[in-house]
Amino acid sequence: MRVIIADDHPVVRIGLRMLIDLSRTCVIVGEADGPDSLLSLLSTTPCDLLITDFSMPGNQQADGLKMLSTVRRHYASTPIILVTMFANVATLRVAFAQGVMAIVAKDASATELPLAIKSVGEGRRFISESLRTALAQADVEAHSHSPSLSAKEHEVVRMLASGMTVSEIASYFKRSVSTISKQKSMAMQRLGISTDVDLFAYARDNGMVH
Repeated sequence: MRVIIADDHPVVRIGLRMLIDLSRTCVIVGEADGPDSLLSLLSTTPCDLLITDFSMPGNQQADGLKMLSTVRRHYASTPIILVTMFANVATLRVAFAQGVMAIVAKDASATELPLAIKSVGEGRRFISESLRTALAQADVEAHSHSPSLSAKEHEVVRMLASGMTVSEIASYFKRSVSTISKQKSMAMQRLGISTDVDLFAYARDNGMVH
């Protein structure tokens, strides 16, 4: 398998290279140190697998999810393994929803990356044990005390997650932008969510968007 690796830390890339060489099934055809150089590399270098960090400094694509969706849009058939320090459950779910095949925790990469490469090579998903535990724990907590949104908050969250802006929602409901912003803030507060990415993940996990 031809592999491209991307991480903004040279030391991490050296570690990844050593682990990939150990697998004996892969050859590294390129390395990138950020989202912009990764997209440029993908456009010129064919590969069968992308192993990338989630959060790397960059211009247009510094947001990990935006980077993933760009890669998926242009290289839909290339399997992706994320090697990340993020253990945020909402982000993990959105990454899988974006078509990522495997997520490996950086602190477990030495033992688990070769397993992830093998799984992906066989067309199976893989997730680090520590991250699997975090997801399972979050599911238990979600079922035990699920916060409830008001009907208006629910509708605002659903529309935001489907791609509408606050201004578009305001004009749709013939309400002021500040009213919609307030409902969005109240919903996020109620759900214990602080970023739009997590709000989008919540909406997806709860069947508000498909």
